Amino acid sequence: MTPKEKAINALTLGKPEGLVPTFELEFQLTEELLGKSYHGNWRDASPKERDRMLHENAELFVEVAERLDYSIIMDTRSPGDEAHLETVRMIRELVGDKYLLIVHGDATFSIPNGNNMMEAAYAFFERADEMKRRADQMVDNALERGKRLVDGGMDGFALCADYSFNDGPFLSPPMFAEFVTPYLTRLIAGYREMGAYVIKHTDGNIMPIFDQLVAAAPHAIHSIDTQAEEMDLKVIKEMYGDQVCLIGGVQCGLLQTGTEEEIIENCKYALKYGMPGGGYIYSTSNVAFKGLPLERYMLILEIRQQYGWYN
Repeated sequence: MTPKEKAINALTLGKPEGLVPTFELEFQLTEELLGKSYHGNWRDASPKERDRMLHENAELFVEVAERLDYSIIMDTRSPGDEAHLETVRMIRELVGDKYLLIVHGDATFSIPNGNNMMEAAYAFFERADEMKRRADQMVDNALERGKRLVDGGMDGFALCADYSFNDGPFLSPPMFAEFVTPYLTRLIAGYREMGAYVIKHTDGNIMPIFDQLVAAAPHAIHSIDTQAEEMDLKVIKEMYGDQVCLIGGVQCGLLQTGTEEEIIENCKYALKYGMPGGGYIYSTSNVAFKGLPLERYMLILEIRQQYGWYN
């Protein structure tokens, strides 16, 4: 199976073979791994320079995926949708249809930032109809954009609105059912009708709303943030593993501050309880972030190599 076929197999709860698939929403350690960084300063680039930068970014996406055995490449670097489509074309020219190619695509309310937390909280209570109209419009806009991207060769979307803190969702389950779930469901259904694969990302303790997320019918839920309260991959797999692909389980906090022994045990736990029956993609509980010691990240891939095989 190609890496893309392995990803689709996991996302559709198919019968797995070989090594459990892996990827990261973003791998920020390219300088440490390969001595290269993605281009990001597009403001003053001439058309020729922009084309060169996009080509070099596409080459780096592929080099990272091949070095780390990823099945999915997420483009978090291109400056806008036309550049996303150019990058898709460039990656296809380099390696054909080898990888599942995805991009950001959420359009639902997420945790408000510190600057507008109170204003947003009041709005849900005092201007509920307005917030619902906004939610509908955000979904309409996202689906219009999504069709252009899928028609241009994009395989799917990662929906990266965060809904929860470590102790629970920012909206109560009844409010989440009113202001998020109907719009998330419509968004996912629209993407799936286009033939796109959909990964719903949110870290934190999502157990109080996990049933609503599953009911919205994404192909997968990322990142099974097991450092949050109540989030146990074993329990989640037992409850929902036959309904949705699970992605994640390796705690970013341990990778930063834990001992090597703690990291190994966490990785083994994730593989032991995530893999059975398929429908699992091995990854960290967020991203491979800048500042994380490269050897810590490589350790989790070593554990995958030892314990991540399907018979």
